Amino acid sequence: MATRRPTLFSIPVQRAFADALAAGLIDRYADGVLGLAEGIVLLPSNRARSAVQAAFVCAGGAGLLMPRLAVIGDADLDENVALALDAVDMDAPLPPAIEPLRRRLLLAELIERYTPAGEPPVTGAAAFQLAGGLARVIDQLHYEEIPAAALVDLDLGAFADHWRASLARLRLLVDHWPDVLAATGHIDRAARRNALLDRVAAAWRTAPPARFVVAAGITTAAPAITRLLRTVADMERGMVVLPGLDTAMATAEWEALGPTGPDPDRSARPLETHPQYHLKLLLDRMGIAREEVAEWEARSPFDGPEARSRFVSLLFAPADYTARWQAAGDLEAATAGIAGATFADDAQEAQGIALLMRHAVETPGRTAALVTPDRALAERIAAALARWGIAVDDSAGQPLARTPPGALAMLLAELAADFNPVALIALLAHPLVRRGEPRTAWLDAVRQLDLLLREPGLAPGWAGVSARIAALAADRDARGHALAVELAPWWHELGEAFAPLLAPFAGPPVAPDRLLAALRQGLEWLTGEAAWTGPAGRMLAELFDRWTLARGAGPARVAPADFPAMLGQLLGEASVRPPYGGHPRLFIWGLLEARLQRADLMILGGLDEGRWPAATQPDPWLAPGIRRLIGLPATERQQGMAAHDFAGALGAGEIVVTRALRSGGDPAVASRFWLRLAALAGDLPQPALDGVPLTDLAARIDLPADDIEPAGKPCPAPPADRRPRRISVTAVDRLARDPFAYYANQILGLSPLAPLSAAPDPRWRGTRVHALFERWVRAGANAAAFEAELAALRDDPALDAIARAFWLPRIEPALRWAARQLIEAEGRTALRAEAWGEIALDGITLTGKADRVDRLRDGRLAIVDYKTGGAPNAKAAFDKLDNQLGLLGLIARRGGLEGVEAAEIAALEYWSLRPDRKAGGAGKISSTYGPRSDLKSAAEAVDHAADALAGLAARYLFGDAPFAPGDSATYGDYDQLMRRDEWFGRGEEGA
Repeated sequence: MATRRPTLFSIPVQRAFADALAAGLIDRYADGVLGLAEGIVLLPSNRARSAVQAAFVCAGGAGLLMPRLAVIGDADLDENVALALDAVDMDAPLPPAIEPLRRRLLLAELIERYTPAGEPPVTGAAAFQLAGGLARVIDQLHYEEIPAAALVDLDLGAFADHWRASLARLRLLVDHWPDVLAATGHIDRAARRNALLDRVAAAWRTAPPARFVVAAGITTAAPAITRLLRTVADMERGMVVLPGLDTAMATAEWEALGPTGPDPDRSARPLETHPQYHLKLLLDRMGIAREEVAEWEARSPFDGPEARSRFVSLLFAPADYTARWQAAGDLEAATAGIAGATFADDAQEAQGIALLMRHAVETPGRTAALVTPDRALAERIAAALARWGIAVDDSAGQPLARTPPGALAMLLAELAADFNPVALIALLAHPLVRRGEPRTAWLDAVRQLDLLLREPGLAPGWAGVSARIAALAADRDARGHALAVELAPWWHELGEAFAPLLAPFAGPPVAPDRLLAALRQGLEWLTGEAAWTGPAGRMLAELFDRWTLARGAGPARVAPADFPAMLGQLLGEASVRPPYGGHPRLFIWGLLEARLQRADLMILGGLDEGRWPAATQPDPWLAPGIRRLIGLPATERQQGMAAHDFAGALGAGEIVVTRALRSGGDPAVASRFWLRLAALAGDLPQPALDGVPLTDLAARIDLPADDIEPAGKPCPAPPADRRPRRISVTAVDRLARDPFAYYANQILGLSPLAPLSAAPDPRWRGTRVHALFERWVRAGANAAAFEAELAALRDDPALDAIARAFWLPRIEPALRWAARQLIEAEGRTALRAEAWGEIALDGITLTGKADRVDRLRDGRLAIVDYKTGGAPNAKAAFDKLDNQLGLLGLIARRGGLEGVEAAEIAALEYWSLRPDRKAGGAGKISSTYGPRSDLKSAAEAVDHAADALAGLAARYLFGDAPFAPGDSATYGDYDQLMRRDEWFGRGEEGA
């Protein structure tokens, strides 16, 4: 057996691997009814097994008994060993593999417990995240069969200090991990896989099975796998079939891929990003020359042109050999069937690919597959196909965190750890909540709660919401009183149900199983069984069960604030694959799914750098140089695998490659694969459907079929008897600046909703400052009262940490300055704060509220308006666009302010509280009149504002003037209502 030439084949890239493999095995072994059934086919993954199984069904027809299909790439081989490799002696079973989540928890505990001298401890979610990276390092050491001792006594003279610290922590952990693992009675899954594969290889070397054995599609170059593959290749009825080995590459070019054996000084860097490097590494470790690999003879209906193989080899030539492109000659035959489309953005790219797939369905029997590593693009395309009633399976699945059950679990965990109104409304309105019962009443209550939470100044936590509802319910005059009265019983019931569920999150660090149990209980109260049904729900339940069963493993206590991040990492790493049931001729494949499969039309989407190939994720434990020193593969090797996947997909007969100029709103850079393809093949023809370029169709699919007629400027003109006769001073300014905004607000009754925010916004800050001065004036407007109000502002529970750290220190000097202006002013007394008033004037009622009214020494009045931002300028007042203070002065002069006797107006003042750094943080008092203004006195400003009101009333309130939009180029609350973007800037002809 030792002298027998090993049997290896390669299926060229232009041939569909699974289909050609099935056809060839049927030709070789389908002798009688049980010919095929006697054999074993070793495959790299469960996905590859599904592809080969489907290929056998298509090629063999009814009544075919397939060979056994065994997966040797998975970490846990128990089932495959028992069912397919039953010749292996299992009299001395290996210890079981440790469950991945339990191992991660144990590693996180080690990271928290052992900290190198002089280094800060790592705890909580950070330790849990690092544990995932540490687990990968341990697995890679096992895969490459590198002992942990290799981490000791490395020369790190050229490395940064943080890498030294990382390696010191890694050594400490690796020293303790074997004892921790042994105490559990388990072994690492990667170590167990190596041991099982070695048992199989040893058994087959001693007593080769009588049946045929084929190892197909395996490209992993782990030493244990290469030993098994060499054993299979040496057996009389064994063979190894590789995917896409480039047998035409020149020897010098093949050797230029770099060394694959030990290299003590690591001076020569291998080209691990090349699509053939991992195959070279595999053959070298098997001890087989490339020339010993023969070409697989069988073909399939999905094969591409024969010239494609040479073209792909040329396409990925190393940089030193790309000069051969100039002598490539005519590539027309090699590139026949390849088209390319560049879209404006990723939304149009998804639309274009969906159109291609829909068009393929219209041809009977035609299949089409999208191949992309970009999950967001795949989701967009599935949604675009759904608009035509076409359901397509995304075989790569989606993260559990993005499914309804996973998203709900994250919402509840985040809300429990850190309450905020946005998360609360999102949680209560989630589609799974109360799904099994009538939701109308529940959603009505959620909407009412949403409206109440949009008012500014909400105190944090559940108690803050309860306090607001109670206060509004008790205040009959408050806006929202009726909603609060109706909502109070529902909120009380909700609070009683959630209090015991969220109690573990409200205290100090606690055992993680208590947090998990509280989260499970909360999900069940909200949804019943809905959170645990379907593929995603079952996966979520399984994750919770595994975490529960790992009780005692991991950190003894976890800070509640860290728990959502830990849960989010687990949910993001779990992938939910939907059950079969999509369209039988349309597929969405990730790179692993597409590795051995092919369709009539192959669409390679998302060819932007960072998407395909994906950006390299740095190893948090080992620097690239350290990985080379100990013999671990570079992280860039994954890009070489992505290049091999691209090369394999590029071998199909009909191909469309796509990319977008912008992704996520930002400019995108073309993938290195796209650039090479464009450089070698030139401009690719753009795909077209029925003679129309695909990019044009994608851009126009959501546009009207006819020419678009933009809306003109709206000019609503209700009859005079339907126009208001009551107007506030602020509404006068709105009418002057933007009549349409006045119409929308006062006549249509539309007003923008306040933001649903977890933090104080500028509106709340302005309201809170006004409230401070109002209470201060009512308390006597003295220094002691001001200090009391300022202390109350500091202690206001609605202030978040950011406002306390940045806004409060900036605004406090200006507040003190404003208080001094009144306290130290001689002959000036504050009469009223927030003084409400109204007067009847020429058939209309004018209303308004003054922030403060002062009486001067001579008996005249001063009207004060606080501004936490900038104050209006004199030009706006003269142009009759800023009339608020003047009209308040008019109301005061006529005795319309409550508690203020009629008097002449001496001053109209804006007290700007915007801190002035040059003045030590003080504010500024300004007026819209004076010697340098067109309006010379307060009395003149009052009369000028009265004239502005009379003119506006004559035109808009008593007349028939249309409420046309103003000319401001700034954003307004009613821009969407007026369809501003359709007419603004087109001139009067667009009106």
